[in-house]
Formats: sequence, C-alpha cells, structure tokens
Amino acid sequence: MAVVASAPGKVLITGGYLILERPNAGIVLSTNARFYAIVKPLYEQVKPDSWSWGWTDVKLTSPQLLRESMYKLSLKNLTLQAVSLSESRNPFVEYAVQYAVAAAYAIFDKNKKDALHKLLLQGLDITILGCNDFYSYRNQIEARGLPLTPEALAALPPFASITFNADESNGGNCKPEVAKTGLGSSAAMTTAVVAALLHYLGVVNLSSSIDQQHDGDLDMVHMIAQSAHCIAQGKIGSGFDVSSAVYGSQRYVRFSPEVLSSAQVAVKETPLQEVITGILKGKWDHERAMFSLPPLMTLLLGEPGTGGSSTPSMVGAVKKWQKSDPQKSQETWKKLSESNSALETQLNMLSKLAEEHWNAYKQVIESCSKLKSEKQLQLELQFQL
Repeated sequence: MAVVASAPGKVLITGGYLILERPNAGIVLSTNARFYAIVKPLYEQVKPDSWSWGWTDVKLTSPQLLRESMYKLSLKNLTLQAVSLSESRNPFVEYAVQYAVAAAYAIFDKNKKDALHKLLLQGLDITILGCNDFYSYRNQIEARGLPLTPEALAALPPFASITFNADESNGGNCKPEVAKTGLGSSAAMTTAVVAALLHYLGVVNLSSSIDQQHDGDLDMVHMIAQSAHCIAQGKIGSGFDVSSAVYGSQRYVRFSPEVLSSAQVAVKETPLQEVITGILKGKWDHERAMFSLPPLMTLLLGEPGTGGSSTPSMVGAVKKWQKSDPQKSQETWKKLSESNSALETQLNMLSKLAEEHWNAYKQVIESCSKLKSEKQLQLELQFQL
C-alpha cells in the first residue's frame, strides 16, 4: 500500500533574521505550493532468508530532476549507504529516512519492532515531487514565447521537469538547473518525507481530517522533521519553515537551540535510536499561535529572475554586521521588532473588523482593490476613523 503525504511551502512576512533569536516572533504563512512524498514497498514479497539480512534497500526517485538513487539501509545502526553513484545527493531526504525509521524503533515495543523489521525488509520506494511554484521555469516559459505571467506558469504541466543548463545540454554530464524561488522547498520536502514514512511505518495516523488528527501525531512529525532538517543543513536554524510545513500559517517563536545541539554532537558517536529518544524527550519550547491574513486578502509573490539567495551566507553576513557594530544593530533590531509588532496588530485588527462589521469591511476591501496604493492608504485611514 502506498502512502502519500504533502507539506506546504512558506513565506515569512515579519521577523526576518530577528526570528533567529528568542523571544522575537515572526509571522509565517503557508503557501498553496506543496511538496509531495510517496512511500511504498520496493518489493511485493519478503524472501524466506531475508530475516537474516542486516540491511534493506531504499530507492529514492525525483522525476523533476531526472534522478534515481539506490541506498542500503542498515537495520542495526540505521545508517544509509549509497550504492548508486549520483552527482548530487539529497541529505534532507537521507536524514528524513534515517530519523523516521529510528523514531519507529525508539517508540515501538518488541512485537511492533518485529512487524516493523518485516515491513522494512520489503524495502522503501520513495518518490518526491514539488509543485512548480518552488522552482523557476523562466527559461521554459520564455522559450515557448509566452509572457512571464501567472497564467503562463499555470500552463506548464504539473511537476514539470527542471530545465537543463543550456551550455551543458548536449554533454553527457548534464546537471539540472535548480533555480529556487525561496518558498522553503527543503523544509517542505523533509516534512513530507517524514510524514509519509511515519504514517507508512505505523508511528502516526495522518489519514483522518485535520480537525480529527491527534496533536501528538503532528508533534511527532514536527520533532523528527525539525531534527532531520537541522542536521541536514549542518546548523540549527530557527525552524519556522518546518513548523509552518507541519502546522500551517502561524505566529512563531523559535525553540531553544539546546534542544538539538546535543543531538548534533551525539549523532556522530551515539546510536541513532538513542539520539532520537533524547530528541523526543527534549524540551521543545517553541511557541506558535494560529494566524491568517484578513479575509479577502491574498499574498502574491513575484520571481525576480535571478534565482534564490543563499540563506546561510546572508545570515552569516548579518551576524558579522551585528558583531562589528553591536550598538547600532541592537537599535535596528528594536525598531524592526516594534514595526513587526505594529504590523501584526494591524492585521489582527482588520480580521476583527471583518468579523464584527463584515458588510462594511467587504465594501472597503472591494473599493481598495480598484484603487492605486496611495488611495488605498487614505481609504483605510478613513475607515479606521
């Protein structure tokens, strides 16, 4: 039986850089662009002598990148070993697989572990697919002579293949051109893979509706996905992208880095099952509260055409600036925090107005949608008065 799970991308509308430091909050919106993970058995039947095997097969397929990789998963120490050469490995999926399987071993009793062992011996066949919005298809659209509009992007087939670099398209060493749009593809992909695997292995049950899902199941997905994503990145980020991939739009305050720093060190010399046990018992002190844009408001994003920026390098540049001028950086941080809080207050106020005075709110929004930006501001001020 195949399991399909998906997770949304993200847009951080307030809290950029500040969200790295507690107790600064950020508002993050989940997008309609989603990453999908499909997990199914690699083999229909388990061979009679397979119980003596100390490993199983894992196949990872990414149709959009025209890649297929094969691994051996050790059933003793739960490490992955690549057996097929690939130009580019995917550490996010690799850690997602290891951490999800380790979570199952960590929480199951002996009977469930026997069933888990049998299931794993059938191998894991994992396919990952990301909505087109996660990538730039600018070259493909222009090659078709189409305008750079949302309609032209929507005309592309779902999960379209990523274009190849023009200068290498005729060579035998082609590399897919992966120009990202900054919607948190790695976090959404990691979360989707973790969710699909945890459900497939019987650790969580995500088949019910959102309203009926047990909070503990989503919390389990969050802890494992957050951990795998941080370890794959090689650093402990704020985690807002994974949190929104699991829970949706929210007001977010990061967890204390210490909850994962010990695991980051221990993973090199401690059995993975013990690492996961420590993570699941850790003090996850992040804060999240439901948030959504006011009614009748939609966030539209545009692609500048230069590809995504490197978050680690930009964060490094900001931290370097903070150290070089601590006084000015603290003043700037304070002003930004105050502005972020003011925007959050205004958005919440609009939501409240919509709830209490819907007809008037709707009329103002519809009027604003036909005006230029400076006229919208004047009308909003009149409405508040």
